[in-house]
Amino acid sequence: MDKFNFAKRIKSFVYAWRGIVVLISHEHNAWIHSFAAIVVVIAGLLLELNRMEWVAVTGCIAAVFAAEAFNTAIEKLVDIVSPQHNPKAGMVKDIAAGAVLITAIGAATIGFIIFVPHIISAIR
Repeated sequence: MDKFNFAKRIKSFVYAWRGIVVLISHEHNAWIHSFAAIVVVIAGLLLELNRMEWVAVTGCIAAVFAAEAFNTAIEKLVDIVSPQHNPKAGMVKDIAAGAVLITAIGAATIGFIIFVPHIISAIR
């Protein structure tokens, strides 16, 4: 195992940040997730979420973006490994996309649990 190298660790963060920028700037679904995250954060500020609610909301936002990043990476890798149409490659892509959908549904469910009582309270 290599010795710890601070410069290499910094470089790995640069590469990771570049990956985030590529995801946000090139993937349409990441644009949708970004828009949803901005709306949720604004709503959370307006409805004055408490600390634990912010923990849950932040975790959901991070989970959905991470799922989208994994999905995008898998899709790009499958495109390299199997450039021609291949039913199994398509199945791999569908499963990865399904993981994003599962994560988004879970995040939306948590969002409803957190936001609906605040919205009802604000209406009254």
